[in-house]
Amino acid sequence: MSRPLEGKLAIITGSSRGIGAAIAENLASKGCNIALNYTSPSSTSIANDLAAQLTSSHNIKVVPIQADIGSPEGPAKLVQDVKSAFSSSDNTFQIDIIINNAGIAQNALLSDVTIPQFEATYRVNVLGPLLLVQAAQPYLPKDRSGRIVNISSVSSSTGFVTQSVYGGTKAALEAMTRTWSRELAQNATVNAVNPGPVEGPMYASNAEVFLEGIEGWIKHTPLMKAQAGDVKDESLPDGTRAARTGEIAGVVGMLCGTEAGWITGQVVCANGGMVMLQ
Repeated sequence: MSRPLEGKLAIITGSSRGIGAAIAENLASKGCNIALNYTSPSSTSIANDLAAQLTSSHNIKVVPIQADIGSPEGPAKLVQDVKSAFSSSDNTFQIDIIINNAGIAQNALLSDVTIPQFEATYRVNVLGPLLLVQAAQPYLPKDRSGRIVNISSVSSSTGFVTQSVYGGTKAALEAMTRTWSRELAQNATVNAVNPGPVEGPMYASNAEVFLEGIEGWIKHTPLMKAQAGDVKDESLPDGTRAARTGEIAGVVGMLCGTEAGWITGQVVCANGGMVMLQ
């Protein structure tokens, strides 16, 4: 039986681990070929292993590509490397799906924010996605079948302590999502997904003042109530759990399907109900 994304090509930034790797697994299981982007040479081995596993499990083409999304030349280099790796024998090339997942957080109280922190975070979280979509635009479909999904965060609208910069970058990403949904309407749908706390080291690395501030939100988020068998996360209040990376990937995968072709310019709240209750 044909898989829903059979033969399509996706670029997923920051996809050697965490949410990005889970998205790669989701799309690969649906027949999608994957360009696995990662930034640091230290991630080369992890990216290669993931590529080999996805290729073997799903009989697709997966190519790991190192490129720094936060550098001025990184996104264009990524697109050119993807074109070199995936162009067909007759030199045709199309990018069907872009997942802007790469992101960094250098959280600090207002009094402690530095210009280097601000610039680095905006380069990766805002400028990087813009330059990537700009470089990919000539290769997008012309029939609205393309899909662009930007990974945002509840921090775009919740005002958590220490997130002046990070929250601002995610609000900017959501604003670009709405603009691109109009400018690219003949090529692709463009949506954002805004998770709350997700399993993994990024959330656990937050400062105590942040964890204390978000505690009330977590306790009143419907789907974050732990069930029997859930693994205890020491960075979360007792009786609660974070989202699984696969749960976030499932929402992204849904937006990449044919059935989601009438959804664009939207921010999909994949956060267990957290924003709903603010």
